[in-house]
Amino acid sequence: MNSALFLDRDGVINIDHGYVHKKENFHFIDNIFDLVTHAKNLGYLVIIVTNQAGIAKGIYTEEDFLTLMSWVSQQFKFNHGKIDKTYFCPFHKDGVIKKYAKNSPDRKPEPGMIIKACKEFNIDPKKSLLVGDKLSDIQAANSSFIGKSIYFGNDECNEAHTSTSNLSDIKKELIF
Repeated sequence: MNSALFLDRDGVINIDHGYVHKKENFHFIDNIFDLVTHAKNLGYLVIIVTNQAGIAKGIYTEEDFLTLMSWVSQQFKFNHGKIDKTYFCPFHKDGVIKKYAKNSPDRKPEPGMIIKACKEFNIDPKKSLLVGDKLSDIQAANSSFIGKSIYFGNDECNEAHTSTSNLSDIKKELIF
C-alpha cells in the first residue's frame, strides 16, 4: 500500500485571501515546494483535498477552478515536485448554484475526498499524513484514520494533531 501526504489548499499551499480562483491572486506559502519535493523523494503520493464553496456560491466556476489547478500543478513540476491528484468539493448547503447547493460527504469535515483517494491510489491512511489549516481538515483526517494530522492554522484546534507554523517542520514528520 502507498503512503500519502494530503494537503488542504487555501491556507496550506497558498495564502488564503478568500475564494482564490485566479493565478494572479494565488500566492504560494513559503516552503511548500520544498515540502512536496521532499515527500515525493520519500515515495509519498501528494494529494490535495480542498473544499471549494466558491463554486456553489457562484463566485467562480468549476472550469475556473480546474484551470487554476492545472496552473498550480505546473508550478509544482517547475519546482521539482508533483501533485498526484486534486480532489475538490464544489458543494455547499448555502450555495446559490442549484446543482451545487447541497450537503456532500466529500465536504470536510466529512472524510469523503480522503476515502476516495485512498481507494483510487491504494493508500494506507495509517501511513499517511494530512496538513490542514482548519478544524474541519483535522476532523476529516481523524474520521478517515490518517496516521498523523498537522494543524497549520492560527485558530485553536482541540482535535488530536500536531501543530506547526512552518512547513519546513513537517518534513521531519514524513517518516513515522
